[in-house]
Amino acid sequence: MNSEKPFKIPKRGYTFVMFAAMLWAVSGSSSKFLFTGGVTPFQLVQLRTTISAGLLLLFFLFTRPGLLKISPKDISYFAVLGTCGMAAVQFTYFFAISKIHVAAAILLEYLAPIFIALHSVLFFRDRLSIPTILAITGATVGCYFVVGAYDLKILAMNHLGILSGLASAVAFAWYSIHGEYGMRRYDPWTVLFYALLFAAAAWNLLQAPFGAFFQPYQPIEWGWILFIATMGTIVPFALYFHGINLIRSTRASITAILEPIAAGVISYFFLGETMGPLQLIGGMLVIASIILLQVGQEYDEKAPEIIRSADRSEDPAGKRNL
Repeated sequence: MNSEKPFKIPKRGYTFVMFAAMLWAVSGSSSKFLFTGGVTPFQLVQLRTTISAGLLLLFFLFTRPGLLKISPKDISYFAVLGTCGMAAVQFTYFFAISKIHVAAAILLEYLAPIFIALHSVLFFRDRLSIPTILAITGATVGCYFVVGAYDLKILAMNHLGILSGLASAVAFAWYSIHGEYGMRRYDPWTVLFYALLFAAAAWNLLQAPFGAFFQPYQPIEWGWILFIATMGTIVPFALYFHGINLIRSTRASITAILEPIAAGVISYFFLGETMGPLQLIGGMLVIASIILLQVGQEYDEKAPEIIRSADRSEDPAGKRNL
């Protein structure tokens, strides 16, 4: 798509994803508290997706009902996004950490930027700039050091766990790519809501419907569950999707690798854990890669925000479908 004035990549797109990564890191630490209290990972996923989808539905009904409107022809798109993306990434990640080390699972999941970049080249005909290639390489290597994967014998681990970790990377890439695709027509909030809605539906089919809600939780546990559903799900995913809307999925996914760094900082201040020299070097490498991204490409006319804006002027009736 050509426009008379090129679309300048807003720096706030990176800021959105950075805050999303920090909130995901806090959510991860909060989840550990619930797991030690007897809440299973699968119960927590059912709780977080169902509560977050329900809260968004109520919020939009009373504030912005227009965001709930989608074309019937696009229901299948949102169903695939929610089940093969949003629901699948949580299942595969939790299954991976049940079979292999958490650090290895994180490393495998954050191979997603590589899959996203390959998809962009093969299917969107994008040309990756040298800075983007260097940023992907630097962020991946940095993540390897941050999570301490050099101390793990990954190939000697449970093969199903490794495959599940790789599947989580594919699912992460899937909802990032197809979320970007949906945002070419719909507002990021609409894409997020229906992704969560179908993810919640999937988890309530995979497990006893609403079964996790009838467990005997303590008041403090309900407090953390609500925190994870809002500040660990709605807010960070909204920030991440709004980031994709502005800087596209490749840059957003690379920036999200800040999550293990943020988790390390949280562990340092609240759990007294320290990071070794190689982990610190890895953190600096990830940060340097993100900075490189911001100076590597100034314009991107394929960002969903600019495509959606152009389509509104060309198709004011909104009759196009995904």
